Amino acid sequence: MRRTKIVATLGPATDNPPVLDAMFSAGVDVVRLNAAHAGPEELAKRLAAVREAESRAGRFVGVLLDLPGPKLRVGEVALGTLLEVGQPFSLVTSDCVGDAVRACVTYAGLADDLSAGDRVLIDDGRVELIVTRTSAGRVDTLVEVGGELLSHKGVNVPGVTLGVDSLTEYDRTVLTWAMSSDIDYIGQSFVRTAHDVDALRELMTVRRIPIVAKIEKHEAVASLLDIVATADAVMVARGDLGVETSPEEVPVVQRRIIAAARAVGKPVVIATQMLDSMTHAPRPTRAEASDVANAIFDRADAVMLSGETAVGDYPLVVVETMARIAAAAEEAVAGNGPDTHGATTDVQEAVSAAVCDLAADLSLAAVVPVTESGATALAVARHRPDTPIVAATPSAHTAHRLTLVWGVNPLVMQFSDDTDTLLETVVASLREAGIAEAGERVAITAGRSARTLGGTDFILVREV
Repeated sequence: MRRTKIVATLGPATDNPPVLDAMFSAGVDVVRLNAAHAGPEELAKRLAAVREAESRAGRFVGVLLDLPGPKLRVGEVALGTLLEVGQPFSLVTSDCVGDAVRACVTYAGLADDLSAGDRVLIDDGRVELIVTRTSAGRVDTLVEVGGELLSHKGVNVPGVTLGVDSLTEYDRTVLTWAMSSDIDYIGQSFVRTAHDVDALRELMTVRRIPIVAKIEKHEAVASLLDIVATADAVMVARGDLGVETSPEEVPVVQRRIIAAARAVGKPVVIATQMLDSMTHAPRPTRAEASDVANAIFDRADAVMLSGETAVGDYPLVVVETMARIAAAAEEAVAGNGPDTHGATTDVQEAVSAAVCDLAADLSLAAVVPVTESGATALAVARHRPDTPIVAATPSAHTAHRLTLVWGVNPLVMQFSDDTDTLLETVVASLREAGIAEAGERVAITAGRSARTLGGTDFILVREV
């Protein structure tokens, strides 16, 4: 049973229902809807297709809606535009068709934020400019790294804090749609501090959707612990992160983010270019396979596919490949026992650690956190036990959110306010679902009131 979750981005390559069905069968746990490339109407169609495919699959699949944020881009550029090293080049905020002399940018305040000597990277650093002078609405530069300049490519300014709001009007429009739709997570781009996460949460007036903070800005790395504490989950968005910092720093920062998220029991997703070559090839490179495996060795909750599934030639094959790599990597680290070191005075945390140790000692069939909100399941999963985790919950919303959490398999059932009746229901449901057979033992962890948030305070070992 694979524990690491697979997130797959949807797009034109997955719009055929049989393809989506096959991807779910191959192991997709969460789908990502990218609002950068689709408006609410198209997103709604894909969401409906996901819920229909989920019903056919007979298991829960989560939905992550990714807000684009204020992505800086160049505008239209004439075909065949080449920039040569050492030539002067300007970025302007007025409308124009870019050429070898100048290009327009989407952020009107760029000249106010930059100074002579700053670097400007275009298209993930394929073109690099050095600022020589700024004036009203204009940034003059020299080309440091030349190459072809293409329309609508991203612009990054490493080490510079931009005076732009992390949420655009378009983000707000998409969020309004999401609050009235069946969305399980919101991915937030351009996060720089915990304040940005709070600002997004304050806009959720209809319902509160868990926030996945994307760590992609240099400011976010500096504020990592505060962001992890404030967000509901985090994503290592390695594309922009590798441009905002440097490629050699990305693996180090990735490990820091995983460790910080695990320390407080928050899900962490590793994203961008994991199997990028498979966008147009049926097999990954050896380096990509190692990259995925290393994320799993570090015990990330989930690994994500982007263009590989959204616009790639082999969306099903890439999911199957990701699942095989994950299974092999998990097998390599299996048997090390749960990671339950560290003292705590929190009862729920202590009970969650203890049940993982108990499961290892008794070779139990499953650890079963009984949870209304999902908090107990998160607390157990944090310790990465070898024993399967089955989260018993009365809430389909909670079940959907737990699809992103390492090792957790949600099982929805009716809860009773009587503890004895509830425990009998849990055991019966485990047997009915084929999770535990007669004679096997399971460890149930719950609170005397299963509906009290954070009230987990006992462990019961039961024979089925």
